[in-house]
Amino acid sequence: MHTIAVLALDRVIPFDLSTPIEVFSRVRLADGSTPYQVRICAATENVDAGAFTLRAPWGLEALLDADTIILPGCAEPGVAVPETVLDHLRKAAGGGARIASICAGAFILAATGLLDGLRATTHWLAAAQLAEDHPETEVDPNVLYVDNGQFLTSAGAAAGLDLCLHLIRRDHGSAVAADAARLSVMPLEREGGQAQFIVPGHPPAPRGSGLEPLLRWMQENTSADLTLGDLAARSGMSVRSLNRHFREQTGTTPLQWLFRARVRRAQHLLESTDQPVETIAGQVGFGSPTAFRERFKRVAGTSPHAYRSTFRGRN
Repeated sequence: MHTIAVLALDRVIPFDLSTPIEVFSRVRLADGSTPYQVRICAATENVDAGAFTLRAPWGLEALLDADTIILPGCAEPGVAVPETVLDHLRKAAGGGARIASICAGAFILAATGLLDGLRATTHWLAAAQLAEDHPETEVDPNVLYVDNGQFLTSAGAAAGLDLCLHLIRRDHGSAVAADAARLSVMPLEREGGQAQFIVPGHPPAPRGSGLEPLLRWMQENTSADLTLGDLAARSGMSVRSLNRHFREQTGTTPLQWLFRARVRRAQHLLESTDQPVETIAGQVGFGSPTAFRERFKRVAGTSPHAYRSTFRGRN
């Protein structure tokens, strides 16, 4: 059982606090078992959460037994963190605990010194302050989350969901993460920011739309050498009409949609088989391994080899 300790400090942001509780508590493996145990920890008996006061069942000592520690943001990120909290976080990190911050929780993590020399992110409104307060940390305000291995940070609000799903995928693979995302009613990919690892088996196909049969057919024929003319003929539309309907119903073009479908098929093969990258490139419809690698990195934010190294055999 993987223990997750969520640290609640005074003025904790309720949304940040509840996000890991809800997401990790929903996770189920294929056999129906629950892989995570979530604990709420605090430095004081009562915690001011703004609209309410909470009493955490565990104290700071529980941080030392945790496999993962989540640091929610606080309403006043510039306020000094109690030294006893920082000491427990440093000790937990020294023992191998993985520590992830949500939103302004990056200020807590940065105060420990554990982010020195590393890249990090936080809510865009607080990014300048984080960079000023902790110049030894490279602050990137343009991403949803940053994974440094043992230490992770996320942007504000809903980006905490992206981070939690990413952690689940690191631990248990894409299928488990996708199930957790559906239960959380969370989109599995988001435009903007950094490319997402958490993606569905197929790109979204609007149910009941006129394009649904074509989208389903494209998903089933990702290996075929399809042109825009082929797709238009299959749909019974002109190329111009097809482009217009695609934009309206999917937000992208037919060929871009097809490229992303091919990458998602490749992700499944990289996770579930030992086939060489070059073989997979051909199987998902790319004319050359080089074109495949370039498109894969553009969509997934990493190379096929790095993706396989991260996610192969975690299910």
